[in-house]
Amino acid sequence: MKAIALGALLILAGCASSIMQSYVGKDVTEAAMDYGPPAGVMDLPDGKRAFMWNMSQSVTTPQTTNYSANAYGNWVTGTATTYGGGTQSWQCTYTLIGQRNSKGSYTVVDFRKPSLACE
Repeated sequence: MKAIALGALLILAGCASSIMQSYVGKDVTEAAMDYGPPAGVMDLPDGKRAFMWNMSQSVTTPQTTNYSANAYGNWVTGTATTYGGGTQSWQCTYTLIGQRNSKGSYTVVDFRKPSLACE
């Protein structure tokens, strides 16, 4: 089950960073219009501001059942073994770094790369 989840994560690797990179140079309100207001805002020592969004993600893997049968005349006996199945969930934080602009808002100048599980 973990191998399937890891495989799904690797297929999606780089997606979140690409989306976050697309906001660099744009007003932070563009991201807010796409994802709603940030869950947190923090002023940084260099005068910039961090805007953070929290999103839940999950992967569901199917259950697999193997059945092994033996026939003895009119009788059939067997063994069923079930593997896997279930859902794994986790929380991801996405952070855009903004610099105050002439409009009184913030222009995205950088982003913080999320953890590998969130890529």
